[in-house]
Amino acid sequence: MPRIALVTCRPGAQISVDRDLPVLARALTEAGAEADIVHWDDETADWGRYDLAVIRSTWDYSWRAAEFLAWAERCGKATRLANPAGVVRWNADKRYLGDLAAAGVPVVATRYLAPGDTADLPTGHEYVVKPTSGAGARFAARYTPDEHETAVRQLARMHAEGFTAMVQPYVESIDVSGERALQFFGGRFLHAARKGAVLTPGTPYDERKIAHPGLEPWTPTPAELAVAERALAAVPEAAELLYARVDLVDGEDGQPRVMELELVEPNLFLWLHPGSVARVVEAILAEAAAAR
Repeated sequence: MPRIALVTCRPGAQISVDRDLPVLARALTEAGAEADIVHWDDETADWGRYDLAVIRSTWDYSWRAAEFLAWAERCGKATRLANPAGVVRWNADKRYLGDLAAAGVPVVATRYLAPGDTADLPTGHEYVVKPTSGAGARFAARYTPDEHETAVRQLARMHAEGFTAMVQPYVESIDVSGERALQFFGGRFLHAARKGAVLTPGTPYDERKIAHPGLEPWTPTPAELAVAERALAAVPEAAELLYARVDLVDGEDGQPRVMELELVEPNLFLWLHPGSVARVVEAILAEAAAAR
């Protein structure tokens, strides 16, 4: 019987509920596996007893990044970890967008401001400030050039807490065509969804936001699939990926650009695509079998 740990985090005021987790655990159990839901920071967990540990909803990792990455290294030595610790470490810092751009993948233009850097912010267009390590739009906000002082205060707060900020032009197409999330599992396209704009004008950076507003099923275009596949091919240890989510928006030319690449703990939206559960279970069982 394959033994599988579905890795999550402890409930909290800032933590969303993973609607897919009990469904996935039940489906794996019905398929003949021993499936346990385990908190990543459970010091009593014996990771070595599992054939496979699948990171699912460790949605507090971005504000405990050093601790989480150290756990991923330990867990990956005790058992097979999906995705692998090296992928997790690379993807946990959104400076990976620079790596994708260098590999020729179309991405949203991004600059980085580390603690100590001058607050060099755009003066001719709307822009977004957010941390290089973040999830659920935490510490993210949208600004006009007239809101420079407010943006500077956000940068100061982030830098004081040790965060490096990323600055991107606000992609206006999001307000019209939304953001598309293409999911891959077991090396194959699984399903896709589209959501509306997360960042609305005037919303404070430290206010909790709806991470996936207006979520709906989506059929990706050939161009979207092509960009997503190019992005995944550029990932270090790409062949070791069990799961991946590629978030796309339209550039000024109408062509898809990578907004984010989610390889750590992406929400799979199985509740929106219940027909995908069987394929996810199949891929997890195959990964567990390969590890035995």
